[in-house]
Amino acid sequence: MLVIMRSDATPVQVNNVIALIEQMGCQTHLSQGENRALIGVIGNGDALSADRIRQMGGVEKTVPVQKPFKRASREFHPEDTIVPVGDLRIGGNKIVLMAGPCAVEGRDAFLETAQHVKTSGAHMLRGGAFKPRTSPYSFQGMGEAGLRILAEARRETGLPVVTEVMDPELVPLVTSYADVLQIGARNMQNFALLHAAGRAQRPVLLKRGMMSTIEELLMAAEYILSHGNERVILCERGIRTFEPYTRNTVDINAVPLLKQLTHLPVIVDPSHGTGKRELVTPIARASIAAGADGLIVEVHAHPETALSDGAQSLPPEQFTELVDSVGAVAAAVGRSL
Repeated sequence: MLVIMRSDATPVQVNNVIALIEQMGCQTHLSQGENRALIGVIGNGDALSADRIRQMGGVEKTVPVQKPFKRASREFHPEDTIVPVGDLRIGGNKIVLMAGPCAVEGRDAFLETAQHVKTSGAHMLRGGAFKPRTSPYSFQGMGEAGLRILAEARRETGLPVVTEVMDPELVPLVTSYADVLQIGARNMQNFALLHAAGRAQRPVLLKRGMMSTIEELLMAAEYILSHGNERVILCERGIRTFEPYTRNTVDINAVPLLKQLTHLPVIVDPSHGTGKRELVTPIARASIAAGADGLIVEVHAHPETALSDGAQSLPPEQFTELVDSVGAVAAAVGRSL
């Protein structure tokens, strides 16, 4: 349920409503809109409780929230959420570009790529220190040594870092190095990990599972939000379909649909979504045109030698072209890089 206060409601009236709701055994979420306060109610308040709330001073009306995802729902939280990451704001008018190699493979190679993507206009660095791979014989990442390289690259470039965490027990370690915790597609419904990421109170980039519905993605976000961590960024990274010519199928529909259903920012991963570097820039452009708040792109200084996902990684010069191309689309739809 959403309690909409009158525009002239006083802070005392708002606090009285919150106190009553919490006495009923429900949780509350206060959102201060442009003209009035909105109080989200999470719990099993019945019709009599709603009637009682409507009779309180300062209350304009109550609105039921029909979606199973409550905190993530735009019904519950009508205003767009802006996720701060250092000086960045993800979810506003400015498009945010995250770029870097799939995996941290070594200090010199990563620092070289980091400098390239910064020069080209990236706002954040990406790179995996822990890598979930289909084959147990594939490169699994450098672990904490990779995290230390990420931290060094942040010091040298000034760009904040996003990296994947795979296990609840690793959350404190990754949090000590990273600015944003990434929950990968294979872990989207790792509920213990979602709880741990929520408790960490650090921005979380949540990727859609390759066989997950949009509602399942939003319910996964609900686990993180349930801990009061509202800094969640959703990522469409392609879903598995019957089409064999691409690694996955980017669900462009998901971008405007998610923007309707939720207040959380939405970004797209055109690298994993296609698996082919020649398709990355066209899908990046389409994503921004559809309303995405940002992109996470794989860039490697020498993709031909990459230990992970070289076929979908852009060399630096192609990333520069992507930035220019995406910037033109952003300007056309009234946004900027």
